Amino acid sequence: MSRFTMLAARGGGISSIIGWFIRIVIYDICITTIQEVLGVSRFVALFIFLGILGAIAIGGYFLKQRIAPGVDD
Repeated sequence: MSRFTMLAARGGGISSIIGWFIRIVIYDICITTIQEVLGVSRFVALFIFLGILGAIAIGGYFLKQRIAPGVDD
């Protein structure tokens, strides 16, 4: 089996690379916006962005536990 066939079978390849580039651009836009609005360095804006993502993840976890406490992944 060729390498291309293996990547296509796993859902990888060019579409996966394009997906990663789109995510990187979106994250970069968010971090740059935080940097410009708050007037902080890019490093601080990155940690603020990661904190926001973490808060959303924790909020989603608690919401899932509240709605369906017996369902585990």
